Formats: sequence, structure tokens, C-alpha cells
Amino acid sequence: MAIIQNPILTGFNPDPSICRVGEDYYIAVSTFEWFPGVGIYHSKDLKNWRLISRPLNRLSQLNMMGNPNSGGVWAPALSYSDGKFWLIFTDVKVTEGQWKDCHNYLVTCETIDGEWSEPIYLNSSGFDPSLFHDESGKKYLVNMYWDHRNGHHNFYGIALQEYSVEEQKLVGKSEIIFKGTDVALVEAPHLYKIGEYYYLLTAEGGTKYDHQATIARSKDLRGPYEVHPENPLITSFFSPRNPLQKSGHASIVHTHTDEWFLVHLTGRPLSRKGQALLDPRGYCPLGRETAIQRVEWKNDWPYVVGGNAPSLEIEGPAIDEVVWDRDYPEKDDFDTDALNPHFQTLRIPLGEEIVSLKENPGHLRIHGRESLTSKFTQAFVARRWQHFHFTAETKVAFRPDTFQQAAGLVNYYNTENWTALQITWHEEKGRILDLSVCDNFAYDQPLQGEEIVVPDGVEYVHMRVDVDADIYQYSYSFDGEDWHLIPIRFGSHKLSDDYIQGGGFFTGAFVGMQCQDTSGQNLAADFDYFIYKERE
Repeated sequence: MAIIQNPILTGFNPDPSICRVGEDYYIAVSTFEWFPGVGIYHSKDLKNWRLISRPLNRLSQLNMMGNPNSGGVWAPALSYSDGKFWLIFTDVKVTEGQWKDCHNYLVTCETIDGEWSEPIYLNSSGFDPSLFHDESGKKYLVNMYWDHRNGHHNFYGIALQEYSVEEQKLVGKSEIIFKGTDVALVEAPHLYKIGEYYYLLTAEGGTKYDHQATIARSKDLRGPYEVHPENPLITSFFSPRNPLQKSGHASIVHTHTDEWFLVHLTGRPLSRKGQALLDPRGYCPLGRETAIQRVEWKNDWPYVVGGNAPSLEIEGPAIDEVVWDRDYPEKDDFDTDALNPHFQTLRIPLGEEIVSLKENPGHLRIHGRESLTSKFTQAFVARRWQHFHFTAETKVAFRPDTFQQAAGLVNYYNTENWTALQITWHEEKGRILDLSVCDNFAYDQPLQGEEIVVPDGVEYVHMRVDVDADIYQYSYSFDGEDWHLIPIRFGSHKLSDDYIQGGGFFTGAFVGMQCQDTSGQNLAADFDYFIYKERE
């Protein structure tokens, strides 16, 4: 048995839904406003995972233009029945204020990495929908039910309704089957039939440091559901020194070797020298990640082995290890027909007229569009931060003729929190390198007056960011050998859910290549390569 190190999916990979088909294991995770929607990972041994599918990859399946920060795809639920995969997801259109306007859909596919169907609309009554395939042959949708009324808790309970495959819609009455415990904020329902009981696994306490997974059971699908005598099933709330915080939002799998495991959301806060332990507990720039725990059964109740706090290391299943090749290259030379699936864009796919691997072969050409504060069309291609220590590097050719044009390397959380090292233009200095910062929507250019002039004969500028846990810094080179560090230190914590004004944000830090042209001329930048290299 292999030892599994947590988390198993590092970086922004939240709300895991695990599904077994024969001897193959799949986890679907949330992607929020990042496109394509949903990441599906594949494993043979529960230890080694690779990104295998981005099922929502067409505008007809998912159009998030104008969606708010941390809107979009919440908590997908993946299952397998009747010879095909079923994927349920929410597209959240409004996140702030009294309402959560969200729409729930179903897509299917016979193969995990094939072309998924056009979406079937289900309902809009709340988020975190999940499909349950009953042994009777019937199918049921469960989702949390949103209550916008003054004086009421927003999280009203878990609703159940039958889904008709023939009619491709929900039928019959929607019923509230579980109101949650006194922890409240009941969400993320998954139903299982194990032995003679139906088990309802939910999340409670919100998705920050109070998060937990709650489990209840009933012999009747519609309840009443009795809560686990030693609930919660998992939480980090009582273990502030545990490196795996925020534990909750879980799903269960029964292996082909007759073992049981729980995958769950977790976050790893940065070390906090001289800071109070409990409030705030810290910042997680890698976002909410996915971890796994072993489960045992007593008196028809599941328990996490070792207690209900998460473990950094667990004993894997009795399955031989299957190690995959890397699913992203350390250096991407852009010499393929399609972008690596670890790269994503914001809210919508960017067509050939904006992002092209063909116009200048061996390069990613990005035509300038809107600013990094736009929720509509940003010309930005990025990948998640997955390590506390890493270097990202690119090489860009760009010839702006106005300060409204800029292209370069960006570290990004959302439209209100990012930093960028860009080639742009200055009336007196000509082509320059400049830093731009957006910090909770306060804009700054810290190099003001000290911008770096790009020499006339230089075609390409090399740009690099070095992330070292709490701090990251940019460097540049005009020849690829002689590097210059820009002496401005940025705090990684500012690219985390925990820093953002107002709360209610759920993604993680990204790094990538961006070109903007607010003049409307759509000037293009050519990126020759992109490196993402983890360090010890």
C-alpha cells in the first residue's frame, strides 16, 4: 500500500466530486469564472492524478460573459450510470446581496474525455446540485435551496426532486428533506445508498475556516434523516495547527478493492510569523485544494480513520501504484495545435481572432482586448498557482505605440486583485517595462518615474516571477541571460480568498500571459514560451 500525501490536487481545485468506473477513479472540481468549465482528474490508485477533461468547453454549454468574480461554475457533481457519465453543474450569475441567481444544468458523455452534450436546464432554486441514481432505476436531483427573505437564514435546506430521463426535466414535487444541523449553511449534498440506508453527505459552516462535512442517514429516501452521533464527519475547525484547514465539502468512494475513502476540500494557509493563530487563521493563495482520507464503518456509520480532523499522510488502497507522465510541460514552447488544458481564460473561450497558435507558429499570439478589470473580454491566458515556491517565465515581443497598449506577465486573483509586469509605451521614453497593481480595486504604478526603458534593438523581453511562499517578485532580461530583479516585493496573501474585501470569494492565484489594448486597435503580442517550474 502506497502512502498518499495530501493534498492530492494542489492549487485551486475545490469542491471535489469523486466517481469510480470499474478500476478507474475520477474527480470533478469547480472552476468558477475560469473557462473551460470543470476540471476532471483521473487516477488508477487514488494517489497519482492527471487532468483528463475540461467538459464545458463550448460557449453553447457555458457562457459566463459578465459573470461576477467567483460566479460561474460551482460544485460540479460527477456520476456514472446507464453506460455514460453524468455531470451536474451550477452557473452562478449573481453572488452579492440578497439573491444567488444561479442555474443548474446536466451534461452527459459516454467517455470522460469525449465531446459532452449540450446542457439540459434543470432548475434555479439553489446551488450545489447533485444527481442520485437510485437502485429502483429512478434518478433524483438534490440541491441546496436559497432563501432570500429578510429574517430568514439564506440556506433553507436540501431539496429533492425526481429527474425524468425520458422528458429531460425535473418532474413531481420538490421537497425539503434535510434542514441541516445548528451549524447551518447546509449545502453540497450528495446522496448514497449503502446497505439498507440512504446517506446524505452535506457541507456546513461556510467554506472558510469553520467548514465541515456533515453526514445523516435514513431508511427512506425522503427522510427524516438522523445526523451522525459524532458529527461532523470531517473538519479542521477544532485543529487550528493542522496544516490542512477549511476541511469540508466532501464526497465518498467505495474502491474496487472494497475500501472506503473520502475526498474533501481543504486549504493550506501560509506560515504566519508573529501573527495570532486563531483570528484570522491565515491566507491561502493556492486556493481551496482537494485532499483524501481513509474511511471505516462502525454501526452503519462512516468515520474518518484517525478522527475527524484531516491527516497529511494516509495509507492508500491495496492497489498497485500507477504513475502518469506530467500533464503539463515545465516549458511550453507553443508548438502544438491546442493549448495545454491547464491553461484557462476568463468567462468565455477566446477565439482564433484573439488567441492563436497558428498566426505565428511556435508562439502564442494574443490580440489585445479589455483591461484586467473587465468581466467581459480579457485577452488573458493563465494557469493556477500549484506550489508555494515556483518560477513562471515567458518571452514576449510587443511593439505598442500608445500607453493604452500593454502586454506581459500577470499574477491574478480576480478583477480587483492582481499585479502585472508589462511592456507598454511612454511619450518621452518610448517602449518601457512598467508594473501595475490592483489591490482591492485601488490602482497603483509603483515604478512611477522609474519605468525601465526597452532598448531599441530588443525584439523580445524575457519576464519572470519568483514566488517564495509569502512574497513574490518580478525580474526581466533583454537577452535571456542577464536578469534584473525589480526590487518591489508583493505579498502572496493578497491573491487569496481570505484577503478579498467583503468575503464570498472562492478561487485562487493564477499566473499567465496577457495583452490589453484599450484603444480598440487589437494590437497583438507574441509569447514564445511559458515556463512553470516548481522549486523546493
